[in-house]
Amino acid sequence: MNGCRRERDLLFVATGSASPDHYGGLRPGDNGYANSLVALRASTGEVVWHFQTVRHDLWDYDLATPPALVEVVREGRRVAAVAQATKMGHLFVLDREAGEPLFPVVERAVPTSDVPGELTAATQPVPLLPLPLTPQGLRPEDAWGITPLDRLACRERIRGLRHDGVYAPPSVRGTVSMPGFLGGMEWGGVAFDAASGLLLANLNHLAMVATLIPRADVADALASPDDRSIVAGQAGTPFGVRREPLLSPLGVPCNPPPWGTLAAVDLSSGEVRWHVPLGTMSDLLGVPTPRAWGSPNLGGSVLAGGLAFIGATMDRRLRAFDVETGELVWETALPASAQATPMTYRARGGGRQYLVVAAGGHYGLRSRLGDHLIAFALPRTPLAEEDR
Repeated sequence: MNGCRRERDLLFVATGSASPDHYGGLRPGDNGYANSLVALRASTGEVVWHFQTVRHDLWDYDLATPPALVEVVREGRRVAAVAQATKMGHLFVLDREAGEPLFPVVERAVPTSDVPGELTAATQPVPLLPLPLTPQGLRPEDAWGITPLDRLACRERIRGLRHDGVYAPPSVRGTVSMPGFLGGMEWGGVAFDAASGLLLANLNHLAMVATLIPRADVADALASPDDRSIVAGQAGTPFGVRREPLLSPLGVPCNPPPWGTLAAVDLSSGEVRWHVPLGTMSDLLGVPTPRAWGSPNLGGSVLAGGLAFIGATMDRRLRAFDVETGELVWETALPASAQATPMTYRARGGGRQYLVVAAGGHYGLRSRLGDHLIAFALPRTPLAEEDR
């Protein structure tokens, strides 16, 4: 899904990463229009401008999040802009016409690869504002666990892996990717409240491990699957790859919670207005978990009546947050998890406004599966269970 405005004759396209995901030795250079926000002349298809968010991607940091058409207040006037959220937790805000960043973006030196044939980009673009919305990298001293032994096991696992930042290249010994290929900000997209100038985004904070597998060992790895990892052959290259979440022996993430959040960014200043945990792990673990832990999530939010409505989490809850403060004002259980973005509608002009969400779950997220469309009538006051 991409943004298009007829009066400017512009179509905004967010592109994926170059293939294969985790080895770039056969695709040298920055890889051009990959991982880029591209503005096209809608009437002709001509490229007007493009902005690359990741050079020579080795982390599966494709632009899964649709670009959002927003307005930024500068010196008392409104500037038409386009916001591109990323899996790295970066939010790039660009002038729609020129493609120039509205907040400073710097080129930062990044680690080099130790894999034969791989030539990483020397620098990566990083916005100074807004600040990254998810932690950048994971060190052994950052390890987390439910028990001291669990934390110790995570610390030793991280120590044995490559762990030198968000752009640490994949390696044969295994590399920590934080945030991982789940994001950061994923395919659910962001929501923008024009009245307040706030952009809302739900985020994952979950470390992953990418381990390159020499070609001679790929067949054995593909023949011996496990329930925690995915092996990809990366045909035509010297390496396959194993991708997995970085989990403790007890099966919980090795990076500290919260593992999922909802954040609001003031696009006029670039400052984060609020940042709150989103979801719980209760349904997955079968026991109540602290709200402060949050939950990995896939899906987006919709705004209505000063509230942000969102499912997305691994539990079966649909929630409403106050747009201005981030306060949780309402939640209800669904028959399955909602990995879809809700929508609002009116059946007729002047009629009552409704909220509808597809509750189907997500196999890969291990949330409860289903086949449901659930609608709610939106009252003027916070939702009550009888409004369902």
